[in-house]
Amino acid sequence: MSEKILKTSVDIQVQFYDLDPMDVVWHGNYVKYMETARCALLSKIQYDYTEMVKAGYAWPVVEMNLKYIRPLRFMQMVRVEVSLVEYDVCMKLKYRFIDVETGKVVTKAESTQMAVKISTRESQFATPPDFVAKVKAALEREENA
Repeated sequence: MSEKILKTSVDIQVQFYDLDPMDVVWHGNYVKYMETARCALLSKIQYDYTEMVKAGYAWPVVEMNLKYIRPLRFMQMVRVEVSLVEYDVCMKLKYRFIDVETGKVVTKAESTQMAVKISTRESQFATPPDFVAKVKAALEREENA
C-alpha cells in the first residue's frame, strides 16, 4: 500500500430529526454522517456501491469505533473528514468530525469494511484488484491535479 492517503470531506448541518430527547445528535446518527462522507470518498475513487456490485463485491462494515468528544446540536455545521488509511486487505477509514465555526474536533471514528464476493458470499482476505486499481488511479489524479 502507498504512503499517500486519499481524503475528502463533507459539510453537514444538523437537522431536528437527528436529535435525541436531550437535544443533541443521537449517537446512531453519527454513523449516518460517516456513511455520507464514505460515499463522497468512494465517488472520488470512482468505486461507489453501484460499481462494487458491478464488480461482484459487497463491502459490509465489520468493525466500527467512535469517540464522542463534544455533542452536536441543532443547526450546527459539522465537517466530516474521511481518510482511506488501508486498502490492501480491507477498506479502513478514519473520520474526524469538526465544528465548522470553531474548528474543534467533536468526534473521531474509524470503520473497517471487507470485500465479500456476492456470488459465493465468501469473505475476501485480500482487497479485490479492481478496487486497488481505482484507489491508485485516484491517488494519481490527485498527484497530477
